[in-house]
Amino acid sequence: MTVEERELPPLREVIRTHGLGARKALGQNYLLDMNLTRRIARAAGPLEGADVVEVGPGPGGLTRALLLEGARRVVAIERDRRCVAALADLTAKFPGRLEIVAGDATKIDLGSLVDPPARIVANLPYNISTVLLAQWLSGRAWPPWWDSLTLMFQREVAERLVAAPASRDYGRLSVLAQWRSCPKRLFDVDRRAFTPPPKVTSTVVRFVPGASPAGVDPGILERVTAAAFGQRRKMLRSSLKPLASDDVEGLILAAGLDPSMRAETVPIEGYLALARRLADPA
Repeated sequence: MTVEERELPPLREVIRTHGLGARKALGQNYLLDMNLTRRIARAAGPLEGADVVEVGPGPGGLTRALLLEGARRVVAIERDRRCVAALADLTAKFPGRLEIVAGDATKIDLGSLVDPPARIVANLPYNISTVLLAQWLSGRAWPPWWDSLTLMFQREVAERLVAAPASRDYGRLSVLAQWRSCPKRLFDVDRRAFTPPPKVTSTVVRFVPGASPAGVDPGILERVTAAAFGQRRKMLRSSLKPLASDDVEGLILAAGLDPSMRAETVPIEGYLALARRLADPA
């Protein structure tokens, strides 16, 4: 244990002192095992010289790990005012390296708060995890302001993120995650590691941005996948009809697909082709 670690109060003491009982409405499940939080921080790659955004730090278990692993600066986004006060105690231990921003991460321009290279590392509140991920992966500016995402999800969500076409878990999240990034499952985290324990196992997933396919508008791609997977048991000729009621079969054929296909059998390239045809039908 380093000198810095020995000088920090136990996390359970922080929770007790600041009255940080987890609130279900905020999706709070605290991770207090420092061996585990250090493992997550290390999974984000060498942090020396990098700014890190953390969403939902709670009492600061992962925040401590990120700082102890050498992050140049950590910007912690927290909407629970009780936790903001608890996190403030860390600033004295890590002068100039921790900035606490009180607010809703879904409404903050996170990229404006950091300097490159920058990463996002978080034990995301389950109730906003996919909303935030969609924001980070669907921006019109690409490559994004972040170098990588290292995030915690429910295991079933993680399975969808990395699922291949025609598999049981393949869906909208799979296309969202894979069309211009490379998600990789790293390791599971047992529910008993959290306080209070959630009902499910969690999984850490790392995303690295890739090339953005030419001619694909993120908003149109979202419409296509919403229509297709919203009625996944129907053939494309039926599920995509709201997008091109005049000639839906012509749209599908022009994208190089069979109108009788169903959503789960369409490869990601097929969805990209559909988005391109919708953007430019000529």
